[in-house]
Amino acid sequence: KMTQQMRDLQLAQTRKPPGPSSPNAAKRLYRNLSGKFRVNYTSFDEGSLVGRGEKEKPRKSYLFQSNAALFEAVELQDLDRVREMLKHYSPEELDLNTPNSEGLLPLDIAIMTNNAPIARALLQAGAKESPHFVSLESRSLHLSTLVREAEQRVNELMAQVVNEAPNADCSEKEKQLKAWEWRFRLYKRMKAGFEHARAPDAPSSVHLSVASSSSLQVTFWEPLSVNSAVVTKYKVEWSCSPTFSPLLGEAVIDKLKDLHFTIHGLVSGTAYHIRVSAYNMKGWGPPQASMPPFAIPSNWREYDGRAPRRRGQAEALDHLLGQVKTVHQHCICHEPCKNQPQSRKHSVSKSLKHLFHPGSKFLKTLKRGLYLTAIFYKDDNILVTHEDQIPVVEIDDTYSCLLMQDFLWLTKVSCMWDDILWLRQCVTVSQSSCSCILQTRFKMLLAISQMQGLLGIQDLGQVFFEPIKDKQGNILIVTLKEVKTNQTFESVRWVPICKLQTSRKSVSSPEEPTALDMLLISVQDKLAYHQRSSHALSPGLYLGYLKLCSAVDQIRVLVPEQLPNILCHVKIRSNPNISREEWEWLQKMASVEEPVPAEPETDRSQNPLFQELQVAIKELMTLVNIPLQEAKDFRLYSQEVLDFGDKVSFLLLLPPSDDVCTAPGQNNPYTPRSGFLTLPLQIFELGEER
Repeated sequence: KMTQQMRDLQLAQTRKPPGPSSPNAAKRLYRNLSGKFRVNYTSFDEGSLVGRGEKEKPRKSYLFQSNAALFEAVELQDLDRVREMLKHYSPEELDLNTPNSEGLLPLDIAIMTNNAPIARALLQAGAKESPHFVSLESRSLHLSTLVREAEQRVNELMAQVVNEAPNADCSEKEKQLKAWEWRFRLYKRMKAGFEHARAPDAPSSVHLSVASSSSLQVTFWEPLSVNSAVVTKYKVEWSCSPTFSPLLGEAVIDKLKDLHFTIHGLVSGTAYHIRVSAYNMKGWGPPQASMPPFAIPSNWREYDGRAPRRRGQAEALDHLLGQVKTVHQHCICHEPCKNQPQSRKHSVSKSLKHLFHPGSKFLKTLKRGLYLTAIFYKDDNILVTHEDQIPVVEIDDTYSCLLMQDFLWLTKVSCMWDDILWLRQCVTVSQSSCSCILQTRFKMLLAISQMQGLLGIQDLGQVFFEPIKDKQGNILIVTLKEVKTNQTFESVRWVPICKLQTSRKSVSSPEEPTALDMLLISVQDKLAYHQRSSHALSPGLYLGYLKLCSAVDQIRVLVPEQLPNILCHVKIRSNPNISREEWEWLQKMASVEEPVPAEPETDRSQNPLFQELQVAIKELMTLVNIPLQEAKDFRLYSQEVLDFGDKVSFLLLLPPSDDVCTAPGQNNPYTPRSGFLTLPLQIFELGEER
């Protein structure tokens, strides 16, 4: 029988309805349990210890709960099964923090049997300890009660089996006896685990860093010894006094997926001391002081009171654009602009039918001239016309060469796809000067409008950084856009890229491929570039390498192929903030015009940023194939830290002044290894903004 204390505990515990969140899934999971999972033990209440009689169906409805399946996996110490259930079901579906009839949670069983792998898996999934174990005495009393009641049931069933004649009921009693014997051993093991455990040691290491002018970040590691009990939570405490009296605040961390914590709401310029302690079922262990012992919330901008470079820039540009539009809105030639919003209301599914309309003006072949093509792709398929052609429209059939300035202008226009009609009309007004450049750009806007109208899509995507040119005098400007929607469109043909390449190869000339042939040959590379250029860096502080090369009509910048919207870089640390003290140290380095040090000195060995930079510089020099001894002539850009939002920041490593930008014809003795490319500077700036 359950003690009255545990009966009251069960009544007080608010539980979910008997049915699981996903009953069918729970049933399938339970049916697939291995043979050892099918031990026929049930609850302590004799009324629930039934065989295969009249109460079988109600009992199955309880056993089929995912909660029961998880308890069995934990009790049988089946780590693979526990991980499988945590992977496929949410904590709510598993009733992860709902106690069983014995008042235990899955995490309680895992930690009291000292099964660290299962306990850690449960903790990372959000498992909690039972809130009813408010003291060591209450936990000890509860375990003793479970052991005593299990032993009593074993003795009762053993007497019944010995005294009864062999029959069907006796066989069922033997099964119950076997289940209770197994559970009796489990509870004795849990009780022994609790009695032998001690409070954990202090965390093995606590690292303190400045996260901002009002916050500190604390990172800590598990104790080297947990004294036979899994750590289930940590406590972070902070104070302005090294004795921690008075204590300014504390936070208990029970989500242990990542062992770090950020303390917010601190006062800039004030020193704070931090310590961290660990907890297991035997209580709190001793605290571990942080290293360094204190930190002062600050930011590098406080050094000279500098405001963020981009503060208010976006708003100012929007305001200027609004003013320009206001100036032109009264012009007669801009009246059609009022109809533009209506054209945007066409659904993609309806407008994409234009691809297959016999009257579409997409080109099948290229003549000598300038063309625009739009590639829309989804997975390994691209969108084609009703004739299995990539959509192409003509810009200018008399344009024999593409000036780089016109191309770069078009890439900027790609940031305003929705305003093409307005831009086209503005250029029309300005065309009275008969400028050749304006005429070319007006034709570009006409071609964009034509492509948007035929596709019924305003956003044509991102302009590829390099036009395609063939020997026949064709120049092809390519835009790329990924279609992520799962919606199916009527009459739209999505063609596998490989199929389109095969069909194109059969009709093209391998000796002199056209720009379209060259596009299809390299389309996978272009799609890969487009996808990579939208990737973002993980939060942290990075060391970037700025290397430029100039040509007659453009400046190009060296970038990695895997992340072409960012400079060549290595990660310095996960904390993106540069504190005021760190920035002062960097300014001192710059003021004495020291080269970037190759080896640490004694007085700098205790500077964490110095040590981090040492490692990062060596890694970056290896990445860009520059001998480490050349780093003595490199410089750190000391005018500012480049902040990209609140999560990513950059320090720049610069070559010597004469080598920052390689001039045409100038020999570059150190060529980066494969995996890099050079982008026009304006293209890189647009990609950075995206």
